[in-house]
Amino acid sequence: MGRRILNDALRAIVNAERRSKSTVELQPISTVMSSFLKIMKDRGYIKNFHVHDPHRVGRITVELQGRVTDCRALTYRQDIKAKDIEAYRLRNLPTRQWGYVVVTTPDGILDHEEAISRNVGGQVLGYFH
Repeated sequence: MGRRILNDALRAIVNAERRSKSTVELQPISTVMSSFLKIMKDRGYIKNFHVHDPHRVGRITVELQGRVTDCRALTYRQDIKAKDIEAYRLRNLPTRQWGYVVVTTPDGILDHEEAISRNVGGQVLGYFH
């Protein structure tokens, strides 16, 4: 169920971007989703996001800026070693210039660049470009 929540939220972001919306509301929420959105914000793909009432069902309001072409969550969390992250990125992202693979590691949820620099592997959550 938790993997489906992340996938539905990311698809809602892509659909809102295609319709040129400035904001989108995501509900229900999870901590993995807010960590994924934090990486998207740090890399400049979304402007900001606000978590409303996180202790109940909650909702997240995301301010978009029109950079997200596609983002997906993998429903099967594929194990990946630190040395294989770059090959996985080249296989799944359209070009070398943009896009990020998000990996959950023992150090937390990281994008592929940070995971390679820390030399940690983990499970692939999803990707965005």
